[in-house]
Amino acid sequence: MEKPSKKDIIKFNIVLVIYILWIIWNGSLWWLLGIPVIFDVYITKKVHWAFWKKKGVEKQTKTVEWIDAVIFAVIVASLIRTFLFEAYTIPTSSMEKSLLVGDYLFVNKYTYGPRKPMTPIAVPFVHHTMPFTATTRSFTDIWERPYKRMAGFRKIKNNDVVVFNFPEGDTVCLENQAPSYHQLVRDYGREQIWRHFTIGYRPVDKRENYIKRCVAIPGDTLKIVDGQLYINGKPQEEIGIKQYRYDIITDGTSFSPKALQKMGISLEDINHGYIAPGHYQIPLTPEMVESLRNFRFIKEITRVNAGNRYDGSNFPHDARYRWNEDNFGPLWVPQKGATVSLTIDNLPLYQRIIRIYEGNDLQVRDSAIYINGEKADSYTFAMDYYWMMGDNRHNSLDSRFWGFVPEDHIVGKASMIWFSSDKDQPFPKNIRLRRMLKFIH
Repeated sequence: MEKPSKKDIIKFNIVLVIYILWIIWNGSLWWLLGIPVIFDVYITKKVHWAFWKKKGVEKQTKTVEWIDAVIFAVIVASLIRTFLFEAYTIPTSSMEKSLLVGDYLFVNKYTYGPRKPMTPIAVPFVHHTMPFTATTRSFTDIWERPYKRMAGFRKIKNNDVVVFNFPEGDTVCLENQAPSYHQLVRDYGREQIWRHFTIGYRPVDKRENYIKRCVAIPGDTLKIVDGQLYINGKPQEEIGIKQYRYDIITDGTSFSPKALQKMGISLEDINHGYIAPGHYQIPLTPEMVESLRNFRFIKEITRVNAGNRYDGSNFPHDARYRWNEDNFGPLWVPQKGATVSLTIDNLPLYQRIIRIYEGNDLQVRDSAIYINGEKADSYTFAMDYYWMMGDNRHNSLDSRFWGFVPEDHIVGKASMIWFSSDKDQPFPKNIRLRRMLKFIH
């Protein structure tokens, strides 16, 4: 064995320190098995780890150099994407006007602690489906790991903007993945859906990514009255830019789309907002409402309110809870280690948690509740849960429709907009310079 050079020893010590810090952060002693590998790479050099290179050759071919660069880039990028931060695009208007369609974000994973991969065998940089296909999975579930989160700087706070895996995304209609499978079953029946679609299952970390504001954390009680959200009896803190849908009645005069676009109203909202001549329903901020009141041809502007309407689309999808998006609750958000009394009446609130998220066998027989074969009148939660809502209150598919978000579904905190593009404008007007490098609150 050749005596290692001072340069090799310095490299080894630097890499070893970084690797030990990684082991401490990761919290798994299995990674100690990597230390002999690092020692051999820099000191003993007995094993030819870079098998794609010609051993003992100083100058490699261009092909080998490219392979070496690609392998290094994939490994580094995968580690960054998994444990530090990931790029994310805003696809829908559910967070307008706080976040706009076409905003490109960095989502950091270290604030709450990165979640270790639960489905490790997957194609790099692809979420759940192979590009240019609708039904080919980009992962295999032959090896699945239990949920574990590494140490973070803090826990989720009220009003954080959070990216998470869609809780109802465990089952999907592969030919039409946008709607919730469970809502489709509620609307049309299981038999009808299974007849017309290919049904697929997704593990937690491969479910669709959603972004919303966390309005209630474990232990909070929330209530919505006439669109106003209350947390623990107090109105939600004024943060972000909220939108509500408004009924707009004119004297018959039509709006100029350009005038509305200058106010910040998207072309999609304008087109979808037309109801009839002189009648529009458009999502607006309070500032937009005040601006529209100055239009002489507008006769009336009234915020839409669902009132007592009940159609079964809102969580918990049970007629005993006749809630809607404007009038909802009160509802307590489950907390890890807390125990709740279980009755037939409140079971709809927690049955998905008990059965799906926490993996218990839940049955109801003769008006009695059985968990894992034993009669139960209470339940102790194994995870924390969160309540997520969009700032665009009347155009957001959020917790009001599908319920709680378990802690193992949390991906990370939305931290900064690094680029923004307006799909309604041509280049270069489409680039929103004022939104670039903007921190998210």
